[in-house]
Amino acid sequence: MSKGLKAFFIVLAVLVLIVLASFSFLKGTYNSFVTLDEAVKAAWAQVDNQLQRRYDLIPNLVETVKGFAAQEQKVFIEVTKARAQATGARTVPEKIEANNELTSALSRLLVVVERYPELKSNVNFLRLQDELAGTENRIAVERRRYNEAVRAYNVKIRSFPANLLAGFFGFEKQAFFEVPEAAKAAPQVRF
Repeated sequence: MSKGLKAFFIVLAVLVLIVLASFSFLKGTYNSFVTLDEAVKAAWAQVDNQLQRRYDLIPNLVETVKGFAAQEQKVFIEVTKARAQATGARTVPEKIEANNELTSALSRLLVVVERYPELKSNVNFLRLQDELAGTENRIAVERRRYNEAVRAYNVKIRSFPANLLAGFFGFEKQAFFEVPEAAKAAPQVRF
């Protein structure tokens, strides 16, 4: 075999190895994007399940409180409006924003409850309040899991050299489900 032919086969073998390594990297990176994207979607589905549970509890809670505190109409309207916006939201960012508004409205409703000691001893109200508290805890757990999935996904698509491929394949940064600043403040209870 001549030196030229031998050199050609060596160059060809190196090129084949480079192509195979590149293909392997592209395939692995793309598949990890898909896996992380699906993890984010699955985590959001769990958040959505718990939010639906919350939406279903709210009308019963509002009706129970209405019977005791009819003069608090503004709070009831805010809760009902916030619930309607949350159930009508379509995109994840819209749902996050709408649910932050709903959380704020619910905290105002619970402040109203503090003004009515006889309501706090009502069996139906206590049951609904326990259900809502359990649901809020579930939402917090699922929100944490969703945010962890979003963090892993966002880190992957922003890391070099994967970020070059993420942009090419159309993988975009996902939004975190963050607590609004207003919800971080303790509600004021006044008698």
